[in-house]
Amino acid sequence: MSVVHSVERELNVMTQFIRTRGYLLLGVIRLVNGAAALLAPASSARRLGVDPAANPAPIYPLRMFGIRTIVLGLELLLGNSDTRRKSLRVGVAIHASDTLSAATAGIRGQLPPTTAVTLTCVSTLNTTLAVLGTREHQ
Repeated sequence: MSVVHSVERELNVMTQFIRTRGYLLLGVIRLVNGAAALLAPASSARRLGVDPAANPAPIYPLRMFGIRTIVLGLELLLGNSDTRRKSLRVGVAIHASDTLSAATAGIRGQLPPTTAVTLTCVSTLNTTLAVLGTREHQ
């Protein structure tokens, strides 16, 4: 078997795994990020480049983001197949919007460059996992 065929086979196995079980990874990502934002919003604000002592404004929206994201994560981890299907479909729009928002904030200088790149990459991963998950359930 050639190296190319071996790589193709491994990619197919990984893609199939992500399509069938990627929702678990997405659920954990949602749960961890949501819990951090809800339970430690000041720390989350600092990771975004904001000093919460000087500017506490992000605390409230971070908590809103946190609970939303926890609920979405729990839907994927604990929900039945219909709930997971719905959460994945809604997740495509949510995570694509998050990706666009992070990239736009980086371009406009509203986030430090490293933070913008990190958030854009994480949101792109989340979008990809949601898209692949919806394909499995079609």
